[in-house]
Amino acid sequence: MRYSFNKTMLIVLFFISKIAIGQEGALAYKIHSHNDYEQRVPFWTAYACGINSIEADVFLKNDTLFVTHSEKEIMPFNTIENLYLKPLQNTFELKPKSKQQVQLLIDIKSDAVLTLKSLVNVLELYPDLINSKNISFVISGNQPKPEAYNNYPIYIKFDYQSLEPLSTDAINKVGLISLPFSKFSKWNGKGRLTKEDYKTVSEIIKKVHGFNKPFRFWGCPDSKTAWKAFAELGVDFINTDMPFEASKYIFSLPDRISRNSFYSEVYKPTYHSDKKSHQVNNIILMIGDGNGLAQISAATLSNYGSLTLTQLKSIGFLKTQSADDFTTDSAAAGTAIATGEKTYNRSIGMNVNRTPIENIMELLNKHNYNTGFITTDNVTGATPAAFYSHQLDRDLTTEIIHDLSKSKLSLFMGGGSANFLSTIHDSNFTLVNRLDDVGLTKSNKIGYFFSEEGVPSINSGRANMLAEATKAGMTYLSNQDKPFFLLVEGAQIDSFGHRNDISGIVTEAIDFDKAITEAIKYADAHEDTLVIITADHETSGLSIPQGNLKDNMVEGDFSTYDHTGIMVPIFAYGPKSNVFSGVYENNEVFHKIKDVLNIK
Repeated sequence: MRYSFNKTMLIVLFFISKIAIGQEGALAYKIHSHNDYEQRVPFWTAYACGINSIEADVFLKNDTLFVTHSEKEIMPFNTIENLYLKPLQNTFELKPKSKQQVQLLIDIKSDAVLTLKSLVNVLELYPDLINSKNISFVISGNQPKPEAYNNYPIYIKFDYQSLEPLSTDAINKVGLISLPFSKFSKWNGKGRLTKEDYKTVSEIIKKVHGFNKPFRFWGCPDSKTAWKAFAELGVDFINTDMPFEASKYIFSLPDRISRNSFYSEVYKPTYHSDKKSHQVNNIILMIGDGNGLAQISAATLSNYGSLTLTQLKSIGFLKTQSADDFTTDSAAAGTAIATGEKTYNRSIGMNVNRTPIENIMELLNKHNYNTGFITTDNVTGATPAAFYSHQLDRDLTTEIIHDLSKSKLSLFMGGGSANFLSTIHDSNFTLVNRLDDVGLTKSNKIGYFFSEEGVPSINSGRANMLAEATKAGMTYLSNQDKPFFLLVEGAQIDSFGHRNDISGIVTEAIDFDKAITEAIKYADAHEDTLVIITADHETSGLSIPQGNLKDNMVEGDFSTYDHTGIMVPIFAYGPKSNVFSGVYENNEVFHKIKDVLNIK
């Protein structure tokens, strides 16, 4: 097969891939593209992925070095110059110049001495390559005996495939040590190495490193689990036939590992009122934005294996599809929960016909309830806005702020005071300046802003604000001598899901659990209070392939930067909590709340 390419397009591919994977020189692991010539685009695929070792089999025939596994597979264009040396030379013309280190592992399939002689002659035609500190040539396959290593130029190194001692002269010519994995373990890359195999493989790696040379296993498992295991074991070059997939996984691994040091103290509920049939007066609805089952699992496993949330016994699942899309956004999902009707994505309190729908807070105000919300988003965020506003699109911020100022809410807390204060001059809300004042104020309508713009994350120093606000909000509403409905949103689980940031997901989900703890404690002290905890949707397609419970460590893997259609859990605690068990559509939450409150 003849390979042709447009040099300009390949350079574009190179820079695009660099942006996707990371900055040069910042990679923690090295990857070996095994039998690289079998890729659809030899050399450039591996190079663009930031891979540092590239393998090519060569066979000498008619004074030409062909890249091939055997003589019968020779194709005229596929010479080592066309597939590897000329492309390597082209990298010197990149602007800015590439500093990527490349080890070209040349696996000789023909006579060692004759092939090496021809290879040296060819390499001498490329002085930029043989004199570059960033490019090395390592000979594998058929090669001379170690005592002859020094007969070859300084730029020629050898792939030593034994653990037998070498002379000082010979070891100085070794560029790499490679051993067959199957000689030490039968592991297939699924599950985990057995304790015995782990010990054997670890000892081999330690012994090889005693030579002070980089090491590679060949004939080894080729999977995400295997790549991670070899990286953690200290294998210097991770062998793969999937250079794009391996580089994407390995190079992103440091950003997909969370080692948690932020904890939620787990509260064990009394269960005195749980599932009882007596009257419900207060509702605390808690929405973890983007907080799917995997996010909850990650937080649980990072919090010594338990959360206050995981103590609850009434559990169900919500189907989150919007009226016009398989995958909902927060506006449509919030509207479905708030109004009992599914609607189109981006809708704030409007039905599919673009007309306003009464939401649960408006309904409950007619029944002498106080209502309010707390969010770690701006107060105009899609989720809280769906509970007080009616706008065609979630981005109509000025109009949403106007709806908030004229709403019948008793309480709001969140971010974005700059927007609010610059837009509204006749709000009926009294704005308090300190969170400590929320529970003490006697005003009928109050607002408190966490920040002028966006609310900081836990990782950026927000501290215990959400839990303290939840406690203060419940105190304020309790003092009004009316039943109440309080919405509490942990908004930034979603934000970090969109960034595929597992550490942020974990800390925000644990912080949300701290707020849940306050709500459950309140429900235990006020047995007419029902707490409902759910999510509007799942974000990022998170999975947790590996972790370590002792270290509160989890590895996150992601299928998207967006929302998904995966069902989300719903938990409930307090009287009639069992009503929320089962699997149902998200808009049914509204109707179930009406039922437990006996509101027709």
